[in-house]
Amino acid sequence: MRNPRFANALAGIPQDIPPIWFMRQAGRYHSHYRNLKEKYSFLELCKNPELAAEVALGPVREFGFDVSILFSDILFPLEALGMGLDYNPGPMLSFRLDSEKDLLKLRSGPEAIFQLEFQKKAMLLTREVLPKETSLIGFLGGPWTLYTYASSGKHDGNLTHSKVNSGLASGFFEMIIPLLLENLRLQLEGGAELVMIFDTAAGDLSPDYFKEYVAKPLQTIVSRFPGKVGYYAKGTTEHQLNLIRNTEGLAGFGVDHRFSMEELLKGGYSRGFLQGNFDQSLLFLPKEEFKKALLNYLKPIKRLTKEERKGWVSGLGHGVLQGTPESNIKEMIATIREEFHVSA
Repeated sequence: MRNPRFANALAGIPQDIPPIWFMRQAGRYHSHYRNLKEKYSFLELCKNPELAAEVALGPVREFGFDVSILFSDILFPLEALGMGLDYNPGPMLSFRLDSEKDLLKLRSGPEAIFQLEFQKKAMLLTREVLPKETSLIGFLGGPWTLYTYASSGKHDGNLTHSKVNSGLASGFFEMIIPLLLENLRLQLEGGAELVMIFDTAAGDLSPDYFKEYVAKPLQTIVSRFPGKVGYYAKGTTEHQLNLIRNTEGLAGFGVDHRFSMEELLKGGYSRGFLQGNFDQSLLFLPKEEFKKALLNYLKPIKRLTKEERKGWVSGLGHGVLQGTPESNIKEMIATIREEFHVSA
């Protein structure tokens, strides 16, 4: 682990100032990214390792995040399987999986993994350009979320399990999980210290479906790489989080802004790191109102002891939203470090 604060959080070592990283910290809100986007397409920025490294470096250089994350997209494993992928502007696959016979259109795992080598190269180059004290993590889409995309062919704002077909889902999982394991291996070989699984659609699932299509596959993945995998799903319930936290070997997980970080930390809810969870929409408030909201959020967390706060990775409930004022990003990072430095 390159960043001492991040290393402490993953190891459960008490500390005063938490590490800070935001989901989507390299993205459309940032002028650095927008300037690059004027010259290159999203696919070019992801698939050209030099450009991907430059995008990832931008927010670290400007805002001083403790952790950087691979600049890529969760849907590339679907493209690697043979589902053509384009962004216009949102993701569109060339076809969708409608029945079990559609699985015959997909490439085998050994053929598909070669299509993802660019992520390893992007990792290597990102590690080269980052400051030596900045940690680097990778990410994958969760199997269930990738299934919802594959069965709908696009993201229309409604990633639910309405299209679930148990035979199709089982067949898809038999193909995607081995590929994700190889994808995870590639990212670790490229220098990732941890790989997050982002499962955008998992929070919509009923308890039984969550156990079958999220918790079980997650345990399979984590068992291959214990201590190297984290998890995040938006909109999860306490029951779902209990299933996740009991995943043997999981490095930790993130929670959205619907949970009380104070209560989760105080209750020793995570055996590893616990990432989150300031409401990202509050970053749009005028400066003084934003600062007040942030201090109100931090106040109960500051009351906890260092022992109770161990494992906390400070971040947002979800990712940085498009149009978020850069000045509030900078203010949030500075305020967190100032507040917990004073309390030390």
